[in-house]
Amino acid sequence: MPALPPSAWRDPGLAARLTASITAHASAPMKLMEVCGTHTVAIARFGLRDVMPENVTLLSGPGCPVCVTANRDIDLAIEIGRQPGVVLTTFGDMMKVPGSYSSLAREKADGRDIRVVYSPLDAMGIAESEPGSQVVFLGVGFETTAPTVAAAIRTAARTRLKNFTALALHKTVPLALEALVNDPQVAIDGFLLPGHVSTIIGPEPYRFLASRYAVPGVIAGFEPIDVLQGIDMLVKQVSSGRAEIEIAYGRGVSPDGNPTARALMAEVFEASDSDWRGIGVIPGTGLTLREEYAEWDAARRFDVSPPEPREIPGCQCGDVLRGVTLPFECRLFGTGCTPEHPIGPCMVSSEGSCAAYYRYTDYGRQ
Repeated sequence: MPALPPSAWRDPGLAARLTASITAHASAPMKLMEVCGTHTVAIARFGLRDVMPENVTLLSGPGCPVCVTANRDIDLAIEIGRQPGVVLTTFGDMMKVPGSYSSLAREKADGRDIRVVYSPLDAMGIAESEPGSQVVFLGVGFETTAPTVAAAIRTAARTRLKNFTALALHKTVPLALEALVNDPQVAIDGFLLPGHVSTIIGPEPYRFLASRYAVPGVIAGFEPIDVLQGIDMLVKQVSSGRAEIEIAYGRGVSPDGNPTARALMAEVFEASDSDWRGIGVIPGTGLTLREEYAEWDAARRFDVSPPEPREIPGCQCGDVLRGVTLPFECRLFGTGCTPEHPIGPCMVSSEGSCAAYYRYTDYGRQ
């Protein structure tokens, strides 16, 4: 598709032509999973599931970093925040996410010093202005946000800002998709790959999906035409028996990604095992601070022992994140669990599948 002016990315006529192409090329039933939470919101907001042919099913995957953060990691953050002199800083969407027994919002209400920041640099500013406090930044996110946290940690190390640490709970996407491909309950035929993550890593880390598993993927942007174009390209691959990793989001993603950001991540972090809600521990999908930055690792500085984690009774967020259960199939959806009174993380985050279904589909208005 040639370059389009900004207004064209929501053009109804172009959307209709892409939808017709999807219908024409969808020769057999297929399940396509959008990995990114922003894709999930766009698909729900613009009603794109409603215009798919009956044999094309769009599933939402583990693309919301807040949602896939395991209870044991949230419990660890809460326990660190309870330590004397600690100021725990976090992005706002983590505040209401429930852990096993509490949440950051509840801890703040109980008097813990927990503050919402917009970047790790804000947390560093608090550490500089309050030298008597131990300021901890809760680092949650995928490859998109990890470079900014890495930059903050490197800066803190170079300036010897000793009352600043980070609790690194970042996750990396590609190997999580391998876990889904090998999940017999899911049976995914193709992936709509995340645009934001791919601006950093490029297409190369996904190639094994096509070469090893014959599962195609298309990196897509976030406007309605972006998403429809990505689905159209994916449907054509599946129907023709091809399996490649293609870029539909050329204005945002280059074949090389962002080498500078990746180098920064590699300098500060090393791969580790990570616990994904609903999927379990996936080797090599976490990011842990390297030994030379251990002094700025909150997990090492604070010797705490959170209680044994437990899951929220009745919440099926884990199954939703795997694409096994649709949000409205959870018995808590829209009754006990709403965006105003969320029970599970898939309803807490604005990028969560349950929140998107509730806000933008008829299921949330029943």
